[in-house]
Amino acid sequence: MAVLRPFDKLPGLNSAALLLVGSDEELQQKLAEAILQEKRDFKISIHIATSLPLPSERDHLRPRIDLIVFMIDIKSKCSLKNVEASLAHVDATFFLGKVCFLVTGVGRVNCCSIETNAVCKLGEAYCSPVLFCELELEGVRVATAQRLLRMLQICAGLVPGFSALSFSLLMRNSADD
Repeated sequence: MAVLRPFDKLPGLNSAALLLVGSDEELQQKLAEAILQEKRDFKISIHIATSLPLPSERDHLRPRIDLIVFMIDIKSKCSLKNVEASLAHVDATFFLGKVCFLVTGVGRVNCCSIETNAVCKLGEAYCSPVLFCELELEGVRVATAQRLLRMLQICAGLVPGFSALSFSLLMRNSADD
């Protein structure tokens, strides 16, 4: 089982790669399409996986991953367990600003199977930001796509003077201080 490492490959010139990991492929596809529709001045590649590890036979074709987004469906305990199992296949250096957790389905609070506190603790344990959204709503999906695109741009090193680590420190909860 291969561990995904952030600096195994050289970065592409003026390009960034995003990996969406989650059990709901339909929502992953909708989010990927929303990200690709946004205006940007760099090349982007989006990869979708239901879980990690990624297949090693295509590793030589895969670009360097700049940002991993773990998608957790708040109404599915299986989704959270899938993400927790996938985390073991990610190198610790990815958690220096190149990972975030995206919690979907928050508009349906009455259908929750997962405590939001459990997801927040997961974010704290891995020093990674947790974003809450409802991807079924187009406006929220577009806003989430814009936010992830900006995060990806920073994680890929395309914003001068701003690193993924400094960005993750800004995203941390001020209550931690």
